[in-house]
Amino acid sequence: MTRTPLLLALGLLPILATTACNAAGPDASGQKAPATAAASADQRPFTATEVSRFDQPWAMTFLPDGSLLVTEKRGKLQHLDLASGQKHEITGVPKVAYGGQGGFGDVILHPDFARNHVVYVSYAEEGTLDTRGAAVARATLALDANGGGQLKDLKVIWRQTPKVSGEGHYGHRLAFGPDGKLWISSSERQKFDPAQDMSGNLGKIIRLNDDGSLPADNPFASQGGVAAQVWSLGHRNVLGIAFDANGKLWAQEMGPAGGDELNLIVRGANYGYPIVSNGDHYDGRPIPDHDTRPEFAAPKVTWNPVISPAGLMFYSGSLFPQWKGSAFIGGLSSTSLVRIAFDGDSAREAERFNMGERIREVEQGPDGALWLLEDGSKARLLKLTPKA
Repeated sequence: MTRTPLLLALGLLPILATTACNAAGPDASGQKAPATAAASADQRPFTATEVSRFDQPWAMTFLPDGSLLVTEKRGKLQHLDLASGQKHEITGVPKVAYGGQGGFGDVILHPDFARNHVVYVSYAEEGTLDTRGAAVARATLALDANGGGQLKDLKVIWRQTPKVSGEGHYGHRLAFGPDGKLWISSSERQKFDPAQDMSGNLGKIIRLNDDGSLPADNPFASQGGVAAQVWSLGHRNVLGIAFDANGKLWAQEMGPAGGDELNLIVRGANYGYPIVSNGDHYDGRPIPDHDTRPEFAAPKVTWNPVISPAGLMFYSGSLFPQWKGSAFIGGLSSTSLVRIAFDGDSAREAERFNMGERIREVEQGPDGALWLLEDGSKARLLKLTPKA
């Protein structure tokens, strides 16, 4: 698209804080789903089976016994026994600031969960003077004989700083890397400038030790303070982070109008937002493309029209051998499941499957099946298995 040189000085950006994300509903990207050649139900190579339903689910993770933890945005953590279909609430979760895109977020297991039973959760929490920010806590999961349980000894180990007004762009996706470190996506809370400001951790990818302490080998460790948490900067709204089989970290982020991205995350790199983007501001004002500023890391895949990405995982199972090594992204406004193929550090959209509903989360099950969570109230949990 045609661009004009650097029309947008950073000082002018706060006036654009109202975006079509809000106009189109939580996490929508303000554009209609594109009319692409997405595979319809009869063309899909899988069968989608409804397993359960949840109220505004946001994330899920499998326990070693094959059961499932699911977060619900209003502030509940559910434990689903897939064998019986029984669902039980886990108590002891933190109080969440529910509203807009805020609420209960991600849930993941400690790499040594089988021994220590430690889980990590992310959520939006209230601050003072009508401010909010994301937080990450760790706790011990204690299940009971009935399938319920509680989170014990919950401790907050990280917070977004500063807390700001508004209810959008928390990010707070979690992952453990091959290095045993905890990785957190911290979005820029629709405030633009903080993504480039190293005095705060908004608009950044964060790397911590499993207890929340700071690794000495982080790229900005010598700066001290909040900057010591940061691995990369210049991000907008990162709603999926995952490591590939080679240990490389990838992140998808919801961009402005026509600017959704998939990025390969590199130590200390700056991804340019809000100075550059392959999208434009929602009021139509252009943002210079990445190729105008080569010092910023450019995305490996961009979408225009957008897909409104949510969730990210790499497939390693054997149930769909043709997809081993591919990544999958849920599509919100695009109501789709998107498959990404890779060639070294290059990536491309390989397939898109029309699911007919907004897809919030995608995970791989223990048997290699793909599992999807739809978005919203009465959202379905779907298990995808190969067609006969």
